[in-house]
Parts: sequence; structure tokens; C-alpha cells
Amino acid sequence: MSIDTNRREVALRWTGEGFILEGTTSSGAPVLLDGNSVRGPSPMEGLLSALAGCMAVDIQAILEKSRVPLEELEVRVVGERAPEPPKRFTRIRMVFGLKGPSEADEGKVLRAIQLSEEKYCSVHHTLRSDMEIQTVYEKL
Repeated sequence: MSIDTNRREVALRWTGEGFILEGTTSSGAPVLLDGNSVRGPSPMEGLLSALAGCMAVDIQAILEKSRVPLEELEVRVVGERAPEPPKRFTRIRMVFGLKGPSEADEGKVLRAIQLSEEKYCSVHHTLRSDMEIQTVYEKL
């Protein structure tokens, strides 16, 4: 079964417990979100994770193509939220830690981060203000 790379789906269902939602993605991967951040990430933490993961994968792929050695890659993300509802993120700071690239490769590392941010990271570009979101109500 092939997956349409231009379409992704996630189905979530409330577990009946607290603010916990469980579900699956179109690829069958399990999803768990917890509005209280106890059994899993909150939706906002999930958003930060998606952004960090998207950029990390891009950077890894770009460095691999550039033949830059990479032993470890970690991303730390801090999102600052507005104090009033809807408490959206007003600022996100990302710190990329890499082990393996030499000082001579530093320009390639910085370029990989820039390319992910400006061109490749789908999550980053989805956060733009011109993205359309449609909501529909239906009875179960």
C-alpha cells in the first residue's frame, strides 16, 4: 500500500480520561496527546516536537548529501506563549546541537539549518499566517 505524500491524516479520539487523546496517522503510527502533559505531550508540545523533528530530519539529510559526518544531532526548542487565550506561540527558539562536523564544515551546517528553515521544512512553512484551516462539525 503506497502513501500519498501530498496528503497526511491523523485521527484522534478522546479516551474518556482527562484530556487524553489517542489515535493513528495515515501510515498507522500511534499518536497520544495529553492536554495536561502527563501521559504524553500536550498539543502545543506536539507542535514544537513536529517543528523540531521536521528541521532535524532536513538538516540530517542535507548534511548527508553534503558528506558532512554526523554522529549526534539534538534539538532543544522553547516556545513562548501569549498570556491570554488563545495563548498562541509568540516566539519559538530552536537550538541545534551537532557532534561530528569539523570546524571546516561549520558553514555547511549553518547552510543546512538555513535551507531547512527557508525552503524545506513543511512544518515551519505551515505555521505561516496564510495557511487555510477549515473546520466541520458532524454527529458520531
